[in-house]
Amino acid sequence: MILQALHAYYARRQSLSDPADRLPQPGLEEKEIPFILELAPDGRLIAISDTREARGKKKVAKSYQVPQSIKKTSGVAANLLWDTAEYVLGLDTKGKPERVAEQAAAFQARVEALLALIPDEPGLLAVQRFLRAEPLAAAQAQANWTEIETGSNPLLSFRMAPDLDLVCQRPQIVAAFADTAADDDVGAHLPCLITGHATAPERLHSAIKGVWGAQTSGANIVSFNLDAFRSYGKEQGANAPVSPAAAFAYTTALNSLLAKGSRQRLQVGDASTVFWAHSELDRDVEEGFSALFADDADDPNAHTEQVRALYNSLHTGRFAGMAGERKFYVLGLAPNAARIAIRFWQPAPLREVATQVQRWFDDLALTRSPKDPEHPTLFRLLTAVALLGKADNLPPNLGGEVMRAILSGTAFPAAWLNAAVMRCRAERSVPYLRAAVIKVCLLRSHPTSHQEEPTVMLNTDNPNVAYRLGRLFATLEKIQEEANPGLNATIRERYYGAASSTPVAVFTTLLRLKNHHLAKLSNRGRAANLEKLLGEILGAVGDFPLHLSLPDQGRFALGYYHQRQAFFTKAEPAPEAEHAAITVTESN
Repeated sequence: MILQALHAYYARRQSLSDPADRLPQPGLEEKEIPFILELAPDGRLIAISDTREARGKKKVAKSYQVPQSIKKTSGVAANLLWDTAEYVLGLDTKGKPERVAEQAAAFQARVEALLALIPDEPGLLAVQRFLRAEPLAAAQAQANWTEIETGSNPLLSFRMAPDLDLVCQRPQIVAAFADTAADDDVGAHLPCLITGHATAPERLHSAIKGVWGAQTSGANIVSFNLDAFRSYGKEQGANAPVSPAAAFAYTTALNSLLAKGSRQRLQVGDASTVFWAHSELDRDVEEGFSALFADDADDPNAHTEQVRALYNSLHTGRFAGMAGERKFYVLGLAPNAARIAIRFWQPAPLREVATQVQRWFDDLALTRSPKDPEHPTLFRLLTAVALLGKADNLPPNLGGEVMRAILSGTAFPAAWLNAAVMRCRAERSVPYLRAAVIKVCLLRSHPTSHQEEPTVMLNTDNPNVAYRLGRLFATLEKIQEEANPGLNATIRERYYGAASSTPVAVFTTLLRLKNHHLAKLSNRGRAANLEKLLGEILGAVGDFPLHLSLPDQGRFALGYYHQRQAFFTKAEPAPEAEHAAITVTESN
């Protein structure tokens, strides 16, 4: 299903009218080439073009469509008409002259083999003449040579003046090496698992690059390197037969989704997440999906605007009828040795995806200060429960499990609530983002009666004992703060952990201390109001529990957060009171 969806996405991209939006055709791949060797028709090196452009503190090379790379191991294997400076020029960067000579010979041999098929191709003849001369000496005489020499063995390719395309992109050359690849299609014909057509299966699938934490050279989704993975004596790709064309299509599509700068990927914990729509009509959803969950450094308001757009689209019927039935795919990938693990896979109709995302933001809604974001991003919510606020300190599977729960509407992992509660206890505070995590986990993973269900703001009618104890603790802290203005540390710093887990061991002492604090308040009306609030909270508590479970510790934290927010939120005047005030003013 995953490979079929990626194959369909490749076909969709290839059907676009603008060539710039299309993916590479079979036999080609996108590659960043920092330096282009500009050749005259007679093979002379005219110049070395530097394609890199400054982006921030880094220089990023321009991408070109070049012949698909060869899978390289420890042996010598040359790419066609592009490769590193060692292969193209014979530059010794590692003090191994014999190996570099083999690499340069292998590179030239591939050019000669292709030239035997199309002997009159001008661009290929120019490359042959350049390689048969002294390529390294010719390059060293150019102005940009220092950049290559100090560039950690950069990639090079060729262009023949006055062409704008690379030599490897010339139509006759592309057709020739495509035919050569087709000639290699030998062996037993088996039904392709993607298309169903019988063909010789691809032996080794192209590497997938761009997965965070995986090998920089790339890793595979489909591979067989041990006897335990094989069956009936079959070798490599024959164990899961996929035609060469289909293998090229799905790997090219996935690599384009994972590419640097792609707007169809985001990082969720350790899961590199990509997403795409089945139909080109839903490109707007593709472009906005990332902004729903990830921070945009260039446009901090993009997230809020996309959330509002989502709500508007649901109300205006954007996903009504057949439009809502079109599929949308979300795929989470994580590193696993030399392979890529599927962290989650969520194919669903657009209507369902939009509804679940809307439910996610509705569940997150929580009273907050003006400085807090109205719709926090998933990245910020995950890091809020991590040690030191760093994503690296999150459990490996947490991000993927949370994203799966958001899109499927299922319960959130218990580890997320546990992490939020433990961070509250360790740091002895309940900030907005952590309270929002606790709220969504309780709503979906630990449902209760409607009366005890977590709400957006303070619910004075909630009878849950843990929630009321959180409110009680916040009220006792407020009494201490008002009795001792400018206090550096409150009961929260000393007692929060114990109060939220073993209430009976703490609250008896705290209630005795509050009498001392109330006596210090000069405003007796304020003291009476606080006493009344304590009575209202304690009215439904009864005996203090010996121990609070993990969900109840979350309810304690939410009760504490709600009550603290209520203390610092100005009450809106009742309509009757406003009318009375106006009447009095007019009579005067």
